[in-house]
Amino acid sequence: MAISADLGSRLEDVVNQLVSTGRYNSKSEVLREGVRLVEEREKRLATLDAALTKGIADANAGRVKPGDEVLNRLEAKYRAMAEKTK
Repeated sequence: MAISADLGSRLEDVVNQLVSTGRYNSKSEVLREGVRLVEEREKRLATLDAALTKGIADANAGRVKPGDEVLNRLEAKYRAMAEKTK
């Protein structure tokens, strides 16, 4: 199914430049790449949203640790690792 899109003059210029320099073979190829990039971004955002939702649910359910406790544990861990490399 064909799609017609009004990109506006600035984006149309970008597409034309990409094709004229040989970076892409056609305007359609540029637009397909753009849509693929949007699709990838949307997947990453969905993953982030799911992680945030889980984190908020964990916090609301009391499944949290005090920040100082976590920081102290990490500092001790990385301090010990640094000592081993000396």
